[in-house]
Amino acid sequence: MVVCGDDGLAHRLAAELRGVYGEQVTLVVPASERTVRPPVVVRARSASALLDRVVTAAAGLTGNGGGAVTAAGEPPNGIRLMEAAEPNEAALAGAGVERADALALVYDDDETNIRAALTARRLNPRLRLVLRLYNRRLGQHIEELLDQAATLATGGPADGTGFDASTTVLSDADTAAPALAATALTGTSKVLQTGGLLLRAVERPPAGAGGSAAPGLATLALLSPTDSAGLGGDQGPTLLPDAAAVRDGGERTTVVLEQVSYAGPALPDGRGVMPWFASLFSRRLRWSLAGMVGCVVALAVALWLVTGIHPLRAFYLTLLDLFAIDDPAIGQSVGRQILQLLSGLAGLLLLPVLLAAVLEALGTFRTTSSLRKPPRGLGGHVVLLGLGKIGTRVLTRLRELNIPVVCVESDPEARGLATARRLRVPVVLGDVTQEGVLEAAKIHRAHALLAVTSADTTNLEAVLYARAVRPDLRVVLRLYDDDFATAVYRTLRAAHPRASTRSRSVSHLAAPAFAGAMMGRQILGAFPVERRVLLFAAVDVGGHPQLEGRTVGEAFRAGFWRVLALDTATGGDSALVWDLPDTYVLRDTDRVLLAATRRGLAELLGRRTGSRG
Repeated sequence: MVVCGDDGLAHRLAAELRGVYGEQVTLVVPASERTVRPPVVVRARSASALLDRVVTAAAGLTGNGGGAVTAAGEPPNGIRLMEAAEPNEAALAGAGVERADALALVYDDDETNIRAALTARRLNPRLRLVLRLYNRRLGQHIEELLDQAATLATGGPADGTGFDASTTVLSDADTAAPALAATALTGTSKVLQTGGLLLRAVERPPAGAGGSAAPGLATLALLSPTDSAGLGGDQGPTLLPDAAAVRDGGERTTVVLEQVSYAGPALPDGRGVMPWFASLFSRRLRWSLAGMVGCVVALAVALWLVTGIHPLRAFYLTLLDLFAIDDPAIGQSVGRQILQLLSGLAGLLLLPVLLAAVLEALGTFRTTSSLRKPPRGLGGHVVLLGLGKIGTRVLTRLRELNIPVVCVESDPEARGLATARRLRVPVVLGDVTQEGVLEAAKIHRAHALLAVTSADTTNLEAVLYARAVRPDLRVVLRLYDDDFATAVYRTLRAAHPRASTRSRSVSHLAAPAFAGAMMGRQILGAFPVERRVLLFAAVDVGGHPQLEGRTVGEAFRAGFWRVLALDTATGGDSALVWDLPDTYVLRDTDRVLLAATRRGLAELLGRRTGSRG
């Protein structure tokens, strides 16, 4: 695997490929500048500020730092560092692109990634390409172009020889959004997105310890047995156990797959007459209008009882009196005359109320009709700070999960306001660092705070203020620098041990998706289980004798792979069917979601695998 980049995503991706998938990785980065770094909170988002962190990256990279294209020997951890000023033909050839299985281009500049992708496709038409592009529409065209070039150069699509000359275009925002949404909901970013669902692996205590026996969607593993002191033994986890192994597991903790879902109160969608009326007028004005209507009804009933006329005529005469239309009650009873005077007085009181309603409606149509305010009494929602590129994607994902959201944005021209307006999500316009803004978003009754603005200091200040208002609030903040995110997480966790705190950089959240794409389009993600890894893949049954024509029970191979769900979609979106009976026969036209170990997936797909299973 070859990874080329100029920021933290490249380092994180290299570590993910090596640590999770056990691949041999070459990392190509620009020459690092050995300068003193400014304080992390005010550090500029430039490549040079990040590249001098090579020696402290999670993968333990090494290099010599000289020349336009230089390479270091392969360290024991399996990651080879190479420094190059730009990913030109010489640099890509030196990195071994001609012999590589996959190449990831994750530079912060779209043009650099596209130029390098065209060069790499020419050097190796059978290469699997993963590009980081911010322009989504351009990315679709580039993906089609590079796939077509690979097909023409190789004479057809890959045919099971271990190569997959596909092109995948990803963006940071699209890949990080599901993890951020899941973190706000459940407190974990280890999620799998497939078929419109978010899935997570959770540990269930043994039934003897008072744990729940609910199996979830599937049992993935049995953790290592513990001794009397509560320490793990040397046996290691059992991945993809069969039913007998689960029954005989005794006091071993199980890892099950379950869907990330929201079970709290739903946010009113604002549709219908009454929600529209409530959004148009303030609460005080609504009560004033209701009081005036009650007075009119009371006067009409009183006129009907006093005079004995028909109720409709009584209501009509009351309205005439209310609007001062000349019909004096001369020569009529005293009660009728008194009611006429009271109706005229009510009409005088109605005039300012109607004027206020007109003025408020005009102002509402100018501003608030397009951006809803948080409804009174709202609770259990997620407060989302920032509607930029990341925030907009997170908002869309949260609403797909039917999670109530209140957004806070300081820029009235932010790109995400149109999305919030379309989804009818309440928005508070204001600087989140100013007092009263978070209170307007009902932070004291919120389920979680998700701070994803582009300024680290703003995110940190908002989280600290929210914790001062409500110490037990679950907070998730996006921080650009991974080291800074770790330091903030440890400090907040120590200060508030009973509250859930997560601080993540976008590169930390995006790297798993990029790594999965490098392994092939069928790889959906991976979950670590102690020191081992379970992979999840979408596989076409046709062409795999281990699956085709077999029942689900016969296709299951303990410790290697297990069919989890059937994809029944006919269009572009997935539709997964869970709880397949063991007697269901897998047809060559079926597409299934399965969990597998590294060794099992390599055997199933006919690929090589490293020494670690």
